[in-house]
Amino acid sequence: MADGSFSQFVREQLDGLPGIAFRRMFGGEGLYLGETFFGILHRGRLYFKTDAASRPDYEAAGMGPFQPNARQCLPAYREVPAAVLEDAAQLSTWAMRAAQCHPQSKAKRSARRRPRR
Repeated sequence: MADGSFSQFVREQLDGLPGIAFRRMFGGEGLYLGETFFGILHRGRLYFKTDAASRPDYEAAGMGPFQPNARQCLPAYREVPAAVLEDAAQLSTWAMRAAQCHPQSKAKRSARRRPRR
């Protein structure tokens, strides 16, 4: 499937998800739910953000991390399995779960740090 037609397919599959937006980035497209960045469309593949709770589902399906080139790898983003892509309801559920994988805010991280002496 060509990148353009794959992008269109993903858009159609996620059409029922309120607040979804696609923005050009990384030589592909970033997926947002409101202001939350949660997915990447790149070279005919879809990747969703994962966390410790969701990553095992991707690994069990044999899905690897987003690696746009040989020197760069974003292990928090995993390729979405084909079976999930083909089921719009399931894809929407996985997208919502990916959008909930927020990194800790800087305020919370800095509050845990000890002052330097």
